[in-house]
This record gives sequence, C-alpha cells and structure tokens, in this order.
Amino acid sequence: MKFHIDRKYLKIGITAFLVIAASICFYYLVFHGDRFSVQINEISRIISPVLYGIIIAYLLTPLVNTIENSLLRPILLKVKKGGEINSNSKKHMRVFSILLTILIVVILIYGFFSILIPNIIKSVRSISYQFPYYIQNLTKWSAKFLDDNPDIERVVFRLFDEYSEKITDFLNHSIIPQMEVILRQVSLSMISLLKALWNFIIGFIISIYVMYNKESFAAQGKKLVFALMNTNTANQLIKDVRFTSDTFIGFISGKILDSFIIGCICFAGTSIMETPYALLVSVIVGVTNVIPFFGPYLGAIPSAILILMVNPIKCIYFIIFIIILQQVDGNIIGPKILGGSTGLSGFWIIFSITIFGGIMGIPGMIIGVPFFAVLYALIRRFSNRLLEKRGLPTETKMYLDVDYIDADRTFIPRDERQKRKSFFKIKKTQNVKEKEEEE
Repeated sequence: MKFHIDRKYLKIGITAFLVIAASICFYYLVFHGDRFSVQINEISRIISPVLYGIIIAYLLTPLVNTIENSLLRPILLKVKKGGEINSNSKKHMRVFSILLTILIVVILIYGFFSILIPNIIKSVRSISYQFPYYIQNLTKWSAKFLDDNPDIERVVFRLFDEYSEKITDFLNHSIIPQMEVILRQVSLSMISLLKALWNFIIGFIISIYVMYNKESFAAQGKKLVFALMNTNTANQLIKDVRFTSDTFIGFISGKILDSFIIGCICFAGTSIMETPYALLVSVIVGVTNVIPFFGPYLGAIPSAILILMVNPIKCIYFIIFIIILQQVDGNIIGPKILGGSTGLSGFWIIFSITIFGGIMGIPGMIIGVPFFAVLYALIRRFSNRLLEKRGLPTETKMYLDVDYIDADRTFIPRDERQKRKSFFKIKKTQNVKEKEEEE
C-alpha cells in the first residue's frame, strides 16, 4: 500500500509545530533570560573565529576583486593574446590576488603602526614626565583667571566647598575599596584581549579560504534560497541581500576613507598651529571620526583636555579648528565620499546611533547607521509594494495634506480654512455652538 502525504495537513502540522516552538522559546527568553544569554555568549565564543573570518573576508573582497579584475586579468589576457582563461588560470589568478591583498594590508598596517606607535610612546612618556609641570601650569593659569574674575572665583569656591566632601567620601568609600576588583577586571580584560587576538589570527586564516571560494559559497546560498522559496520571493530576497551588502561595504569603506582624510587634515592643521602632541591628537580625532555624528566630539574632548594641560590658549584654537574641520567634513568631504549611501535624515541617524550604541556600545555606534539604513529601506520597499497592490501612489509628498481617501482612491485634501484655524479658535467655535444649543 502506497503511503500518501496530504500537503495541506503537512503545512498545518509544520505551522503548529513552529508556533509551539516559538512560544516555548519566548517563554524561556522572558523567564529564563539569564540562562539564554549565557548560552548565546557561549555559542558566540565558539563561533567567533568563523565570524571574524567572514567579516575579514567581506571587508577584503572588494580589494581582491579590484586586483583580480583590473590588474591580473588584463595581464593574463595579454599573455594569452585574447585567448580564453581556463579554470587553472583562474585559480592561480585568485591565489595571486589574495596574496597581493594580504601583502598590501600587512604593509599598510605595519607602516601605520611603525610610524604611529613610536610617536605615541614618545608623547605618553612626555606627558608622564611633564605631568606635574602641566598641573602647575594649569593651576597658575586658573588662579590668574579667577583673580581677574572675582564673580567666577566666588562661584567656583562655593561649588568646591559644596562638593569636595562628597568627592572625598566617594573616593574613600567607593573607589579605594574597589581597587582589588578593578585590578582583577583589568587582568581579565588582558586575558580576553589575548583570546580575541588568537581568534582574530584563526579568523584571518579562515578568511583566506572564504575569499578563495566566495563564488562557490554565494552559489550554494542562492541554490538553497531558490530551493526553499518560489522564484519571485527568492529573486527579491537575493536583491535585498545584495542591497544590504552594497550599503554596508559602501558606508564602512567610505567612512574609513573619510576618517583617514580628516586625520591627515587635522595633523596638517595642528602642525601648522604648533599644537602639542599633534600626531596623537590627530590619530584620536581620525579614529573617533568613524563613529557618525558623535565621533568628532568624542575625539575632540580628550584631545582638548590634553592640550589644555600644556597650553590653554592653543586649546581654544584647537577647539575652533575642530569645529571648522567638522563643518567642512559634514558639508563637503563626507557627502562627496559617502554620497547618499544611507538615505537617512539627521533624525534617523541620531536615532540609530543612540539605540545601537546603547545595545552594543562603540561597535553598535559604527554599524548602527548602515544597519538601520538597510532596515529603513526594506520597510520602505515593503510598504511601497503593499501600496502598489492597492493601486495607491508611493510618493510620500502625495500624503502630506491628505485628509482621507474615498472609495474611488481619490485623495481628498484638508480644507485650507480648517488648516489655518488655530486650536484656540476651534475650541472657541465649539464653545459658542454649545452655548447656542443650551439656549
């Protein structure tokens, strides 16, 4: 007897199973969230080398493609005199492009740190040796400033008398007893840093295999998508994934280039102004500039404090210079490099940085903008598809002054006289009508 499976009941059974499984997972997440987070952390710890490898391969793939298509392929075509490139030649070309990419990255990293680290060590040593002098210099400048401004001096001394005892109590009862805990946390952080470095090395090795077989992995993913979904849904999903990839790689690479340019301009400007620790300050400003919107201010604050201890006047010049530099970056350099890669307004940029920064910290502030840009674009596409199915326009400006849409899908705008009425006039009219009805 041949066993027949009814697809209708099979789909119902699978749906019921998924609903029950999702309910159990939701219950476990709500009432046993601590265990769930422990399991997630353990899983992420195990797969972190693979994730590092995928991320490194994803970031290096544009450089591999550029070397392969713009450098090695034309050379190979000239050698073969217009002949076809066989599979062995393609494999050799991929190997050479990966090796050249690794060589370029290693040279850039080595050159960057070989210039940066000695200067940073020199700056840190100078700061540690001259720190008492800086404090003395800052104290003299503050004393002179307060002597010249008696009103400010009274306010400062009043605040000092008010909060000095609280600060002393905080140090004696909170910081000093916790020194052992702080030292233990520092030791654990160093161990975690070494583990992360080891995972990064393993991930770098994995990234070589990912870059070598990237077309095969992409083809396998597409094959699975087309096997599980209908053709239209699969095509749309692949299109959305490609859009997500282009948005992320465009934003991240553009932001890195923008930050490098800002760091170079900052170094040139601070060198001309003879600002103390010009290279160290420029590195801080350039690195923090990777964080959208808030990054420039996060980098300028510690840099300004560092300069303030040496020369308060140059600190003021530095703050003015940074404000001008960030205006130039926000209005000229940034738009030229990034263009409209995110498609987000200022409000949504601040919103995404705040939310993802609160969830993931500094990494969340960096990837929050492109991630939310992708999410925003997908929601917009989904809503546009639903509107098109209903025969309604997708342009946002069409809905600015609409009051309602009638049965014939005609947009009825708000009455101009009603729009001009203020809340108080409307309220007054309602009160007059109520009095007339009472009479």
